[in-house]
Amino acid sequence: GRFEQTIADLRGVKQGRLRIATVTTTKYFMPRLLGPFCAQYPGIDIALEVVNRDRVLERLARNQDDLYVMGVPPDDLDIIREPFLENTLMVLAAASHPLAQRRSITLGEVAKQPFILRERGSGTRLTVERMFRERGLSLNVRMELGSNEAIKQAVAGGLGLGILSLSTLHPDPSLDEVAMLDVEDFPIRRHWYLVWPRDKQLSVVAAAFLDFLRGHVDLLMHREPPRV
Repeated sequence: GRFEQTIADLRGVKQGRLRIATVTTTKYFMPRLLGPFCAQYPGIDIALEVVNRDRVLERLARNQDDLYVMGVPPDDLDIIREPFLENTLMVLAAASHPLAQRRSITLGEVAKQPFILRERGSGTRLTVERMFRERGLSLNVRMELGSNEAIKQAVAGGLGLGILSLSTLHPDPSLDEVAMLDVEDFPIRRHWYLVWPRDKQLSVVAAAFLDFLRGHVDLLMHREPPRV
């Protein structure tokens, strides 16, 4: 078919450019996917724009890039969304927090705690606020921070609880000085999506990356949250 032909064509292509706009949380795993792709196609240059979700949506609406990566694709744009990796959200506390020793913590108990969250509009925050709202609860947001690393540091410092993607954590969370809490309805299991406008004709390079990704997602470290 035509798609197979474009892949065959690319094998003879020595140069090209792949433009990807991706939300900040994906910086923990996108380089591990792009590395092997670049090794297979050394003539292809990558332009990776790592920005917050609102900026990714702006770029998507303007069709500025080949592909877009995010956890919560928009409902108001005519797009194709392809899930390619699990995105697991966990509740975190300082390792010394009293809740770190507890089991089966209710969502109501957690809602009373101060939270440190990403800015409004971030995919993680949208997902979490929707879940609490559906259960008649609201989050007590003490602080908004623009990076996952800053949230981890604030949680480790005892400023409040955080909710982050498992992909942002060290395989041994104690090295981040945080504990994953055993909370009702958590972990939230979502996905990361590759997104592009439905009417967009993907470039040969973008089609090759899509094909590569479908076959190589196992390059990523799949880590199940511990059974707390």
